[in-house]
Amino acid sequence: MKNIVVLVSGGGTNLQALIDAQESGIIKGGKITCVIASKEGAYALERAKKHNIKGIVCPRKEYPDSVSYSKEILRLLQEEKADLIVYAGFMIILDEIVSRAYPNRIMNVHPALIPSFCGKGFYGLRVHEAALEKGVKVTGATVHFANEVCDGGPIILQKAVDVLEDDTPETLQRRVMEQCEWKILPEAVSLFCQDRLEVVDGKVHIRSK
Repeated sequence: MKNIVVLVSGGGTNLQALIDAQESGIIKGGKITCVIASKEGAYALERAKKHNIKGIVCPRKEYPDSVSYSKEILRLLQEEKADLIVYAGFMIILDEIVSRAYPNRIMNVHPALIPSFCGKGFYGLRVHEAALEKGVKVTGATVHFANEVCDGGPIILQKAVDVLEDDTPETLQRRVMEQCEWKILPEAVSLFCQDRLEVVDGKVHIRSK
């Protein structure tokens, strides 16, 4: 059984999707053992508490720079014996010492179809604003392995939805979350925990059962 550690910064809707998937048996071969929040008061910690999952607060504001903060996160991950790390609304860009310690063992979900609308500055509503400004007809979400390049790691799963004529950034964000992020993130986590993901030449291959 693999130990899944989830990193969060806010409300934890993606964390809740993972918890629900775990409790309904969608996630096989792994269990969420700890949730680490980058700030105090993150509602995601309440979600973890309700399901008897350990919660740790590691406030970014208490560290002078990215490297010192990343070293502490790395220490916590090692202490928790993390097999898989999931960024679920984690708004901090960690130093590469973390991704290098856990190559192809850190997952992130991004609310667009990478390589569109990704990279530095593309987070939250800004992603959906950019999609609407460009006039794309479909958008969606991507689960990928995180590395030292922002949104640049190997793509694991993607799922698309139509962009509607009357969409606002808020309605589009909600549809992408509900129909894409909350479905493919637990699926990707389960595939990892079943040892069905293989990265070759920067591409993810999914092994059959």
